[in-house]
Amino acid sequence: MDIPLLIAMLLFLVLGLTMIFSASNVSAVLRYHVSTTYFFKRQLVFIIAALLFGSIFVLNIPTKKYRFLGVVYFIVSVASLFLLFVYGKVAGGAKSWYALGSLSLNLQPIEFVKTSLIIFLSIYYSVIYRIKNRPPITTFIPFAITGFIALLIVLQPDLGGALIVCALMGLLYLNLPDEKKNKTKLVKYTLIALVVGGLILFYSGSHFFGSYQLKRLNFSKPCSRYMEDTGYQVCNGFIAMHNGGFLGKGLGKSTQKYLYLPEAHTDFIFPIIVEELGFVTGLAVIFGYAFMLYRILGIARKAKTIQNQVLSYGCLFYMLIHIMINLLGVLALMPLTGVPLPFLSYGGSYNINLILMIFIVERVSIENNTSK
Repeated sequence: MDIPLLIAMLLFLVLGLTMIFSASNVSAVLRYHVSTTYFFKRQLVFIIAALLFGSIFVLNIPTKKYRFLGVVYFIVSVASLFLLFVYGKVAGGAKSWYALGSLSLNLQPIEFVKTSLIIFLSIYYSVIYRIKNRPPITTFIPFAITGFIALLIVLQPDLGGALIVCALMGLLYLNLPDEKKNKTKLVKYTLIALVVGGLILFYSGSHFFGSYQLKRLNFSKPCSRYMEDTGYQVCNGFIAMHNGGFLGKGLGKSTQKYLYLPEAHTDFIFPIIVEELGFVTGLAVIFGYAFMLYRILGIARKAKTIQNQVLSYGCLFYMLIHIMINLLGVLALMPLTGVPLPFLSYGGSYNINLILMIFIVERVSIENNTSK
């Protein structure tokens, strides 16, 4: 295994649990009317379950055995998107959740779709790359499948989730050892599609988006709109980071978590970290992410098979996309989309999938070292 990567993940999980308790203990009582440890205990259960499953099963299953299980997992996860239209629960303006009432859990299938897509792509490209003189269209079939999945997600509506799925597909393809001319065509057609799509949205945005989504497009200068939905949360995030200064106010001493930041333990966990532990800790978090991504990149480059390369790069991009979208949204550099911060934000579906993806990368590392 890559021990530094494993240690980094465990340190992030410990920090995440600590900050989830600190950020949520007030809102748990005042807003959700549950005990102060409610979110902490649930996150702890999610993490322990993922760590046990990853260490017992994922680490001991060779990636070459993913063929059947991976395809079944992909089909089931995509089917779960269909069932959302019938059994889904509306939250945050989108029908993106299953409410498991007997377990008091909310399941977000899009996170399982993201990881199952990575596994499916690793299987698909490892198979077709063994076919000599294969038709060029076989390389692009996954784009059609991904487009169909993105359409299902847009209909929830969850435009941000759909863009993340498309970004995963595009970035994974660009890192395949494919013909250079095909990649050039892909980049050209993508740019054309973005320009055309941008023009369509510009002239028909009010018809394409709902009022809730249109509000999110107004993201710059949030403190000038403090009394409006479009600026209130992000501006309070700014206030939290300003309050923290260089060394922070001290663990548990945040004032912004007193319902000024309604989602302090989820989307806005980073401002609470900076407020309580300071700019220096916020910077350490960013360097910690960079270290983990660097270790995953090293494993991906050493992978001996196409399948293991795609699995490793998939985990890298899965993390990177969420880090960028969360931090840029919190800093008002792009629209806020409700994307969790890896290992730190509260959320069972995302953290379970991310932990298991790290274990898959560790399995690739084991196979790299065994081969060596």
